[in-house]
Amino acid sequence: MPEFDPNNMPVPKVHQLLLGGVAPRPIALVSTLSASGEPNLSPFSFFNVFGANPPVVAFSPSRRGRDASLKDTYHNLKETGECVIQAVTYPMTEQISLASTEYEPGVNEFIKSGLTPVKSKIVKPFGVLESPFRMECRLLELKSYGDGGASANIAVCEVLLFHVEDDLFVDGIIHPDRIDLVARMSGDFYCRASGDAVFKIAKPVGRTGIGFDNLPEFILRSDLLTASNLAQLANCEHLPADEDVKEFIRSTMEQALPGFSGSKEAFGRAQRRGDYKFMAVYALRLKRDDQYRGKAIELTAAAALKRGDTDFAWKILLCREI
Repeated sequence: MPEFDPNNMPVPKVHQLLLGGVAPRPIALVSTLSASGEPNLSPFSFFNVFGANPPVVAFSPSRRGRDASLKDTYHNLKETGECVIQAVTYPMTEQISLASTEYEPGVNEFIKSGLTPVKSKIVKPFGVLESPFRMECRLLELKSYGDGGASANIAVCEVLLFHVEDDLFVDGIIHPDRIDLVARMSGDFYCRASGDAVFKIAKPVGRTGIGFDNLPEFILRSDLLTASNLAQLANCEHLPADEDVKEFIRSTMEQALPGFSGSKEAFGRAQRRGDYKFMAVYALRLKRDDQYRGKAIELTAAAALKRGDTDFAWKILLCREI
């Protein structure tokens, strides 16, 4: 793997590596006011959340790479200590791109971008009506890390009030498909964080997984199971008991599948459509001395893991040992 020493690289190249490797990055659409009351609106993708008690977020209104000058957002924060941070959703993307234009000081980005200012409850800067998630914030700290072009200025802010649209929530959480966020990547690339780009992984909260070191050797040696598959298996608290595996074999073998064909072609079709239960019937009906049996079992387990059925995957894999 090539290595890159930032001390021996031009700053634009360092910047490009960071943007490409640290991604996707959430976008903070930050609204501020100058000391004289002039509004400013600018997006920042060096942004994240860092605590919940109190709620703390931070973003970087870094110096411009071109001439190391400071941005209006920096000056406004320094003068007033307040801002409103908006989430950026997919329908807003083009307007956000427009708001990122380097206009002259005093130019109102709300007007330029066509976004709608809305009064805040606690702080003076305006919110953005089009965003379904807004945070009214006060500045806790503004720290600089250099005076050269593209050097960082970290604005650490406490959230004083959240504004969240009701229809974003599903079962008490903000659902990614409802909020439809976008994030920045390298170059001109963006990422839409909804739909097929989103997936679930169960958190190992309240349980201790067995870990890779307790996986059976034949599973660790598998050429078909990926490292991700192994991690799913290693995240369980204990292996199924032999009695449970035997019952699994019995119930699987007794399944009546209309039009069942014991051919490899039928197994392949089931694999393509993700029908791991059909695949299990085929795999377990193969003779123990059939060289394809072990491969069929592992492919079935992989298909079950892809569908999130870890218990099924474990049981079909352990059929090799019983």
